[in-house]
Amino acid sequence: MNSTICERGTPLEELETPCLIVQLDALESNYRVVSDTYRDTVCKMRQHTKNIKSPLLAKMQMEMGGSNGGVCTAKVAEAEVMVEGGITDILIPNQVVSEDKLNRVCALARHGDIKLCVDSVENVRTISEAATRNGVEIGVLIEVDTSMGRAGVRSPEDGVKIARAAVNLPGVVFRGVMSHQNVGEAFSKEDRYLRGQETIDICIQVKDAVEAAGIPVEIVSSGETFCYDVAAQVPGVTEVEGGSYALMSTGYGYMTEFQIAGKVLGTIVSTPRLGVAIGDVGMHSIAAPGGVLPTVDGLPDVEVDSLHDDHIVLTSDGSMPLRVGDKFKLLPAHQDMLVNRWDEYVAVRDGVVEDVWDIPGRGCYH
Repeated sequence: MNSTICERGTPLEELETPCLIVQLDALESNYRVVSDTYRDTVCKMRQHTKNIKSPLLAKMQMEMGGSNGGVCTAKVAEAEVMVEGGITDILIPNQVVSEDKLNRVCALARHGDIKLCVDSVENVRTISEAATRNGVEIGVLIEVDTSMGRAGVRSPEDGVKIARAAVNLPGVVFRGVMSHQNVGEAFSKEDRYLRGQETIDICIQVKDAVEAAGIPVEIVSSGETFCYDVAAQVPGVTEVEGGSYALMSTGYGYMTEFQIAGKVLGTIVSTPRLGVAIGDVGMHSIAAPGGVLPTVDGLPDVEVDSLHDDHIVLTSDGSMPLRVGDKFKLLPAHQDMLVNRWDEYVAVRDGVVEDVWDIPGRGCYH
């Protein structure tokens, strides 16, 4: 989206719409939850920036506490944005295999501690070759498949093979193990603990096997928003890759300790018939992954009927409380794709713009 025209002190009602707003009280509350959770634990947060796409927001968590001082990024391009923003402890929890991208990783390694995840000996070899050629060292962690059914080793034995290769090849430094879990649905707190524990334990089994082979494991990076508190209580886990907790979305409504901070502000442009209002927010402004529509904030009797490229249709069983020119806020079902649609956050407190922040990680697909 094009840059929103606003300045500090602008009331919410006067903002050009649609625009992506961040309600600062909610964001700061979410960051405090993480800070409080990890205050006295070995485990710390390694914030996943695929959700926020901003070094500034990542540094806010570091300053508030609970962070290990690093981040993880989905892509090499995101890692480049973070390093440019002054964050130099980076984990890319994905496989990087091509020569061009590995050369970019090596360039980053001249400026910080860069780590990649691997699930094959062949990948360790390609990283070793690139690192040796560029005169740098790259850290590697073994990715363990615990529930996602995608990348990652499927057995402790495979993990040990990769760890042995890493410690015997130049240019790579074996650092540990990593896994990503998926809650699958809105569980109760008790179910979250059971689900988180059983999946993280699969990663711990690989860690234990590697250590039994005589190879030290420094990092166990396992956990995310749905089990951020579970991971902190699992012996051996050193960091959590939480991302969604910062801005939140309706899919995490069962985690009441967090608040939705990232919202899309829109304006009603038409009320064509009884019980129907049309807003200026469309798919270009907000995401609806899997067809899950956003929710109207603070208006329980108003529902999203449909979402189109450039507008949204809202309905109400009773009288429509929204009139032409009224502002409304939408709660997203997913934050990653939402944030990737915008150039900037409009930071709002008490209904007034406090700041405007760039989103430099937007569009970092490579």
